[in-house]
Amino acid sequence: MLDQYGKLETADGRKLKITRMRPQKNMLIVKFEGVNSRDEAEALKGTELFVDRSKMPEPDEEEFYISDLIGMAVFGEEGNEIGSVKDIPNFGAGDMLEIVPAGGGVSFYLPFTREVVPEIDFNNRQLKVMPPAEVSERDEADR
Repeated sequence: MLDQYGKLETADGRKLKITRMRPQKNMLIVKFEGVNSRDEAEALKGTELFVDRSKMPEPDEEEFYISDLIGMAVFGEEGNEIGSVKDIPNFGAGDMLEIVPAGGGVSFYLPFTREVVPEIDFNNRQLKVMPPAEVSERDEADR
């Protein structure tokens, strides 16, 4: 489980070693080495934890880590560069591809599905998108 990855790292570079953990309802209760009081534990609440990439298993064929897509160039079906991947959030109804337009401006979202993103080229760090008809129609109306 989570403790198999060794020390976890925080965004500010601190390293935390799990000494105990147990599931409780919809969360995981964790005891970190050197965190000995309730106040010290409360101070860690909401802290993002990271695992060194080298400790992660290699993804299977047709699988990847979302972090591998961040920064990839995004091209349309005609080969025109649309922008780049900023993030892949999930707001509850499935993963979304957040794209920063090539010319700058406000980022926009497309569903991250096989239909909308039929091709991911990891070697050239780019992906192809086919926006749904509703998005294409809205773009035409905006012009």
